[in-house]
Amino acid sequence: MKADFYYLTHTPLERALPAIAERVLAGGDQLEILADDPEFLDRLDRALWAYRPDSFLPHGREGAQPVLLTCPSERAVTYANLAYVDGVWREPAADTARIFYFFDADTLDNARSAWRSINTDAFERRYWKQTEEGRWIEGP
Repeated sequence: MKADFYYLTHTPLERALPAIAERVLAGGDQLEILADDPEFLDRLDRALWAYRPDSFLPHGREGAQPVLLTCPSERAVTYANLAYVDGVWREPAADTARIFYFFDADTLDNARSAWRSINTDAFERRYWKQTEEGRWIEGP
């Protein structure tokens, strides 16, 4: 299982998340976006609609969507690809293949705790940081 930690230093989540979703869908997979706050998910829903005028990211808040935005307490199905967007680490289901964990300066302590708590026998951890231009590079 892979756990990719994305430190949002130059690009806000509303711009970074759609780009990741686009790559997941291009690979023929689905993405589940998890957060505890429904209003926060509504904001991300709007960001996915407005991501780029020349693209369409099929998504929704209910049912079997290619990109599903949901609260953990409302989960009806599990996806192989999860995006944790509120700085909270959740233990994934056994069939999870990859986790995208987004954090910023406000949730940095949570990210550090999650990084340390991950069982490295079960997870391949990677840390991604942004250059001044906003490009993602794998960090040390």
